[in-house]
Amino acid sequence: MISVEEALAEILSHVRPLESERVPILEALGRVLAEEIVADADIPPFDNSAMDGYAVRAADVAAATPDSPVRLAVIGHVAAGHVARERVMPGTAIRIMTGAPLPEGADAVVPIEDTDDGDRSGRGQPELPGRVVEVRQAVSVGDHLRPAGEAVRRGERVLEPGQVIRPQEIGLLASLGHETVAVHRRPRVAILATGDELLAVHEPPAPGKIRSSNEYTHAALVMRTGGIPLRLGIARDHVADLTARLRTGLEVGADLFLTSGGVSVGDYDLVKKVLGAEGQMQFWQVNMKPGRPLAFGLLAGVPLIGLPGNPTSAMVSFEQFARPAILKMLGHTRLDRPTVRAILDEPIRSRGQRGYVWVVVARREGRYHARRAGGQGSGVLTSMVRANGLAVVPEGTCWLEAGSQVTVQMLDWPEGVESDL
Repeated sequence: MISVEEALAEILSHVRPLESERVPILEALGRVLAEEIVADADIPPFDNSAMDGYAVRAADVAAATPDSPVRLAVIGHVAAGHVARERVMPGTAIRIMTGAPLPEGADAVVPIEDTDDGDRSGRGQPELPGRVVEVRQAVSVGDHLRPAGEAVRRGERVLEPGQVIRPQEIGLLASLGHETVAVHRRPRVAILATGDELLAVHEPPAPGKIRSSNEYTHAALVMRTGGIPLRLGIARDHVADLTARLRTGLEVGADLFLTSGGVSVGDYDLVKKVLGAEGQMQFWQVNMKPGRPLAFGLLAGVPLIGLPGNPTSAMVSFEQFARPAILKMLGHTRLDRPTVRAILDEPIRSRGQRGYVWVVVARREGRYHARRAGGQGSGVLTSMVRANGLAVVPEGTCWLEAGSQVTVQMLDWPEGVESDL
């Protein structure tokens, strides 16, 4: 039996970031960049006004004060998206709107509130040549301007491969004229439930049968992580059926297999047997609870993670092993869940293995607190639903007192706490 760390290292050693594909930039949200982005233009591309006001020569208004304003002839008006036809000459000014290109001859902008125009109604209307504006505040060269290249310089490398694309990266890509971008391809994850006892969700209850929840839970987990689920249905406890469905997964281009059930020591636990016959078995069983029966191997070179059949055990194992593998395929370098140190509001008993306990984490008086989400049995789905974290009990620990601290892997954050999962 191997440790959690050894199992994860073995799995990740057989996983590589997938090749890149070009997608529209909005479809790249949350994905990992697979190319460097070099600016082919300055941003902004021209000197422009940061304020509504007047484009002037700073030297003309150097002596302006509220008590002794400087009067300038208004010779024109320029709005964002337009270019002034006039040139600012000594003793003149051009009315300018935020974002408009700085007219030739001007080297500063006087905000509208520092002129007598701030006292008038009809702000923002074009000024007719011949009007005079009083400037009541001196400005220096460059005041209230956004110079060309202030944000990005032509030739600058602005995004690196491996960056996760957020809304702000999408805005930058758009500003540089990129309609598409190269990102790592999303892995196609084949999901297969196993067992004669399983019913499809639409089937009515029957003696000795349960509905197949794992295939839906795992498909949702794959989607949430960024992969594409390929549902292969339910394989019955027959070698031929299990083998055929795994081969179907290869035919549809699976990058990773996730099976549930069939990895323990029962007479009908066939995943290990089929994996050994069709591919290579790498390891079986991990020193953890829940989730001890975990199989890993390769099927025609494609990694296969055999999760336990019990729903909560399977989800714990997904979080520790399948999620990091999918993230690595997506090109991520941060593969672990964010963790917090939480104070236990009640004691936790363990059996000396690496333990994972479903907990509810809340933030009180600036500190995180954790309590059990309910019963910790492998089939107690309601505890899984209530929980927002997994408390990690170290190996060799059988008892954690109330008031002690524990590391918690955060699955979701408490209300009022924002963090990128």
